[in-house]
Amino acid sequence: MAALDMTKGSITGHLIRYSVPLIVGNLFQLAYNAVDSIIAGRFIGKEALAALGTAGPVMNIIILGISGICMGAGVLMSGFFGAGRHGELKKELSTILLFGLYFSLAVAVCGLFFARPLLSLLRVPDSVLDSACIYLKIIILGAPFTYFYNALAAALKSVGDSGTPVKFLMFASLLNGLLDLIFIGGLGFGIVCSAVTTVAAESVSAVLTWIYIKKRVPLLHPDKENFRIDPALLKKTLRYGGVTALQQACQPIGKLLIQGAVNPLGVDVIAAFQAVNRVDDFAFTPEQSISHGMTTFTAQNLGAEGSREQKTRRIDDGLRTGLMMEFLYWIFIFLVVFLARNVLMKAFISGEGGRNVVELGSRYLKTMAFFYLLPAFTNGLQGYFRGLGKMGITLAGTFIQTSIRVVVTYLTTPVIGIYGVAFACAAGWSAMLLFEVPYLIYVRKKRSRLQGEEI
Repeated sequence: MAALDMTKGSITGHLIRYSVPLIVGNLFQLAYNAVDSIIAGRFIGKEALAALGTAGPVMNIIILGISGICMGAGVLMSGFFGAGRHGELKKELSTILLFGLYFSLAVAVCGLFFARPLLSLLRVPDSVLDSACIYLKIIILGAPFTYFYNALAAALKSVGDSGTPVKFLMFASLLNGLLDLIFIGGLGFGIVCSAVTTVAAESVSAVLTWIYIKKRVPLLHPDKENFRIDPALLKKTLRYGGVTALQQACQPIGKLLIQGAVNPLGVDVIAAFQAVNRVDDFAFTPEQSISHGMTTFTAQNLGAEGSREQKTRRIDDGLRTGLMMEFLYWIFIFLVVFLARNVLMKAFISGEGGRNVVELGSRYLKTMAFFYLLPAFTNGLQGYFRGLGKMGITLAGTFIQTSIRVVVTYLTTPVIGIYGVAFACAAGWSAMLLFEVPYLIYVRKKRSRLQGEEI
């Protein structure tokens, strides 16, 4: 897929062309963990499914923190591309790659020492603690591969190429599933193998993306003499990426705290919560992908040449188009999850021993399907604000949403169990909208959206 200049041409066409490959790619990203969960639940048992579920929130803090740094760097690179500043585009990629090497290695080392204390703090049941700990340690050791893939993918997406990273991710995901089926389903290996195959697949996607950029995208390939950290760009990257990483990490930290409320409810509830989280992730991913498309669109147009009025009008049109796409997607996902909730749960667990798990998860999804409308709009607004460089607003909104969700979870789960989590999510998203919508009105009224920091 060639670079996509979003500063001119059909807005709807650009957002669809950019978002659809991104949706596919992110769904395959989720397939890494979903395949592990399905195969672990069916071939090893509900204890293995629960182990993956308890390790998941810690793992997601790391993964989403990494993707947040890369997302912030992607906003900068989109601005450089929109302004035609290709030299700075290469310098930015060099900076985030070298910074990422040191950062991800530090994360991997820390993970080895703190995995068990973190899981113990979350009150993970003794029956699954050892399995969850070894799984988490292996996944964390793969952090450098996770970082490099996300950084390279962010660079390609910043120039409008959201399709190429998807192809490599699809290949890696299929490889992950195949290896799981062979070694776990066929040969009877345990949860350790599940973690190893996931890391192996992630490393393949990182290597393939780098080879592609080196051979096919000279616009992004750094020159040897300039392959170094630029202090000024690193400072700006950390300002953008650091805030975005905190925002991205807020969500899994919230899940981590919520997992602490769910764990005392027993293995069946933990297994059900693990399964519905996977369904939720698949439901949210297209909403988030449309949001990322809105971010790139807004950032490119903010950095483009032209009058303020022209840029303002085009950015406004992009916001309206993106929000309409989010709404239409919600109608689709509501029907799928509401009507197929039992089938979705049975994909994760089967047999007489899993009947209660299926029932718990199905009732949760029946309620949650209605609430998916709220994050459709919050994601759209977040993408718009990120593209304008208003990272503080996106962080504040996410912090409000996470805080409300955690508090309501701890108030409701002792009374109504896992279903309290669904209502807590709805409360958090509603609070986020109550914060962001008035700010959106203020920004549009004052026409200050183009007065953000120059990229």
